[in-house]
Amino acid sequence: MSDHIGNTDQSSPEISPVTEPSTPYSSKRYRNYVLGILTLTYAFNFVDRQLISILQESIKLDLGLSDTQLGLLTGFGFAVFYVTAGLPIARWSDRSNRRNIITLAIGIWSAMTALSGLCMNFWQLLLARIGVGVGEAGGSPPAHSMISDIFPSEQRGTAMSIYSLGINFGIMFGFFLGGILNESLGWRWAFVVVGLPGVLLALWVRTTIAEPIRGWSDTGEHVSQTVPFKQVLSKLLGSKVLFHLFMGSGLYALAGYGAANWIAPFFIRTHGLGTGELGLWLSVAIGIGGGVGTFLSGYIADRLGKRDRRWYMWIPGISALVVVPLLLLVLTAADAQTALYLNLLPNLLMVAYIGPTLAILHSSIDANMRATASAIFYLVMNVIGLGIGPTLIGATSDVLATTQGSESLRWALIAIIPTALLWASAHFFVAAKHAK
Repeated sequence: MSDHIGNTDQSSPEISPVTEPSTPYSSKRYRNYVLGILTLTYAFNFVDRQLISILQESIKLDLGLSDTQLGLLTGFGFAVFYVTAGLPIARWSDRSNRRNIITLAIGIWSAMTALSGLCMNFWQLLLARIGVGVGEAGGSPPAHSMISDIFPSEQRGTAMSIYSLGINFGIMFGFFLGGILNESLGWRWAFVVVGLPGVLLALWVRTTIAEPIRGWSDTGEHVSQTVPFKQVLSKLLGSKVLFHLFMGSGLYALAGYGAANWIAPFFIRTHGLGTGELGLWLSVAIGIGGGVGTFLSGYIADRLGKRDRRWYMWIPGISALVVVPLLLLVLTAADAQTALYLNLLPNLLMVAYIGPTLAILHSSIDANMRATASAIFYLVMNVIGLGIGPTLIGATSDVLATTQGSESLRWALIAIIPTALLWASAHFFVAAKHAK
């Protein structure tokens, strides 16, 4: 049987007429303002999350860590608490004020990022990274729910892709600021300088953003009933389309997080680059190149999806196939300059799956399920992608070090990332096969 896309279950939520005579979200300017602030918040999220990537080599030398331990810091150790905290926070978001939850989350992850600079050993730094993960778990699920409440289904691919630009902007500034601060002040001060401004952002969100009416963009009415978690899970598991989209996104994320967390150590070890120069190059590749690809994937999906909704699945599937040869060219380039230029290409498409996938997800479920559904989506994506990806690459590099020496990381990346991308592509095409 084929799955229907974009139709919600009309029997589950109870709705009541809106009692407010007006809402600030009636203004297109205000909707776009809120989307911009939420995107900025997501960028701060990824600055704090990815900062450690450019600092890894300095941390490794200072604290005497292995690649496996670095993989745990950037991958599994962070992800396991990120996804564990994500579900209860999402359930809270589906019945409480989402703006306030985001405000609290920003304060927690920013403070824990700053505290990372005070850590003196692996275990202290791991605990700090866990704190960052718990805080960041309260960022995206309530933000996704708010965005879907203020933008109608035919605009959600674009809106979700604009929000996802926070990934690219965050990684861009994380690499850029991290590289410069590491060379000028050291890795410890880099964490402190980057973490503390988040407190001001939390105050900005709290004082300028209004909580949207839940379900406003779909019905113009207020969705009041809280849906049991089992009902949300049953809705997701009952859809072959969403199952394959979740699996494809997880594997795509494995490749994306694996590349983002290990590309800086790769260039440092294989091509002997310094963090200042490298941070600038990577910020351009991931921030600007990736930002263009992220926006266009959602924008094009919205346009083509008006004729055939399967384009929301075909676009991620095609992009995953295209990334494979482009990334292999980067990893096998003979000199640093060629590799840096070539690295601009795969980053155009590394997060092309997020906007289209979230648009399908939020158009397939009811308004009072969306934060929980997003948390489940991130649970799958981060357990597979962020949890397994960086850790698996680090452990593989350690195993290959006995035979490949300084080239072990290159071969670990070549073995794992293309495999994950091809596997992800297959899931997106199977999802399209089951969709109407």
